[in-house]
Amino acid sequence: MLKAFLRQKGFGISRLSTTLKFAPLLPHSLFPFSLKICSTSASDQHSFAVSYLINNCGFSPESALKASKRVRFKTSHKPDSVLTFFRNHGFSDSVIYNIIKREPWLLSCNTNERVLPKFRFLLSKGASTSDIVLIVTKNPRFLQLSFENCIIPAYNLVNRFLLSDEKTIASIIYCPSLLYSNIPALNIKLFVDYGVASCNIFRILRQNPHIICRSDLLKTVQELTNLGFDPSKTHFGVALIAKRSISKSQWNDKIDTYKSWGWSEETVLEAFRRQPNCMLISNDKINRVMRFWVNHLGWSSSYLVKGPGIFGYSLENRVIPRASVVQYLLSKGLRSESASLLTPFFVSEKLFLQKFVECFGEEETSQLLKLYLRKMKDEGQKFGEFF
Repeated sequence: MLKAFLRQKGFGISRLSTTLKFAPLLPHSLFPFSLKICSTSASDQHSFAVSYLINNCGFSPESALKASKRVRFKTSHKPDSVLTFFRNHGFSDSVIYNIIKREPWLLSCNTNERVLPKFRFLLSKGASTSDIVLIVTKNPRFLQLSFENCIIPAYNLVNRFLLSDEKTIASIIYCPSLLYSNIPALNIKLFVDYGVASCNIFRILRQNPHIICRSDLLKTVQELTNLGFDPSKTHFGVALIAKRSISKSQWNDKIDTYKSWGWSEETVLEAFRRQPNCMLISNDKINRVMRFWVNHLGWSSSYLVKGPGIFGYSLENRVIPRASVVQYLLSKGLRSESASLLTPFFVSEKLFLQKFVECFGEEETSQLLKLYLRKMKDEGQKFGEFF
């Protein structure tokens, strides 16, 4: 079109080539009016988008300029309809603006085609409007994905192990990545290949679904199997959650804390094999239990290697009151010193009273019950003041 125009103006072939070469330097009057219109139109559209993002969505000039490259609208009709759509589905303006800042392309999309089917699907599975708001707020990225090819298969995969729409929705609310990442599918295949029981996958999806969205699970699975954990047993799921719920530095800190009370690293791993959650106990709680057990009761910390579950119990409501009963029984010769020190701490409340309080004569039983109830009431406070 440009060549024909220049021919009409009397330019020869050689002159035409030279003119085109230096076209950027020629006066605008030599060019078709339509070219200037295109340039002006694109500039106006870009300028309008920047202005809209600043005035209607709270963008800064810098962020609006950057985001404007991802939107396409010449008037406010399309973006206004998008904002209205989200408002009609329970999103507050502050939440909408936060979502738009993360996913500005939404302002140019057809919400009835790209977004509404996903909302309707989640609603059909039992999600509430507020649930959907929470899911989108946490990670609006899943709104980009194909409903048929991504969202539905991802949902069905999670539901296959949780066997309940209610539980599936709850896990997705906690970890929206389950809906848009391909990593969960890869990790579930990894689990199946290693013989991880479905009950363990269920446990992970329910307790900490973020774990199944991480890309480095193979190393952890191998570490646990090398420690002797059987993937087909439920204990494996408990161990995997414990291992992946803290960082490497936190893991090492726990080991150092246990070692400060006489345990070796191998001893710590032995305790972990018995009760993986002992590595989730805070360093402060570990020290408080050890301090009471070793310094106050005068018992060896090595006993706790075989019963690390004690670290998870309340000192005030369980460990201290029961320890006082055990101490009394030992002092009166009512319990053999060769008997396990740990058993009284792990039985139920009812069984504890039957076996260690109410099975003696009336006088002893009365004394033990008074001691136990008194410790239940106030020993926690005394212990806190003492330490």
